[in-house]
Amino acid sequence: LIKGKYIACVVNQTSTIGDKHLVDSLIASGVNIATIFAPEHGFRGTEDAGATILNAKDTKTGLPVLSLYGNKKKPTQQDLADVDVVVFDIQDVGARFYTYISSLHYVMEACAEKNIPLLVLDRPNPNGSIIDGPILEKEHTSFVGMHEIPVLHGMTIGEYAKMINGENWLKDSLQCDLKVA
Repeated sequence: LIKGKYIACVVNQTSTIGDKHLVDSLIASGVNIATIFAPEHGFRGTEDAGATILNAKDTKTGLPVLSLYGNKKKPTQQDLADVDVVVFDIQDVGARFYTYISSLHYVMEACAEKNIPLLVLDRPNPNGSIIDGPILEKEHTSFVGMHEIPVLHGMTIGEYAKMINGENWLKDSLQCDLKVA
């Protein structure tokens, strides 16, 4: 799915294969990474909750790191200009107020608008057996609660991505070319 293509990675400190970051593993495997998108807490997970994430260059890889937390929450069409596939790999805990699922929504929307496939690398939800709490009321929608789901939703990030598509939650009922692995 990514061989010979230019990819963008939506990743953070949980994006690991063993003790190695996914980006470092992909580079070592010869994958062409065009850019990294950083959600809340930043690409390497060094920022505090709520801290503004700035665009930067990763000191380890030299790759551009574009913020998806702060003033800009969605990749622009220019951000995706040289991208063939977007890879989303973030461990989620299944709580509605964690911003990673909101970032996922906006990444899916940007990919759908530009007709770029999105590959979500699924990881277990450590709270997957729990579905609990009130369902979000639509009038309280925000970046810490975008969809009408309970506080603990019980889904993996891949299942949640499928629900975003299945429930037509992207603007104008767009559909993302979604693959979950």
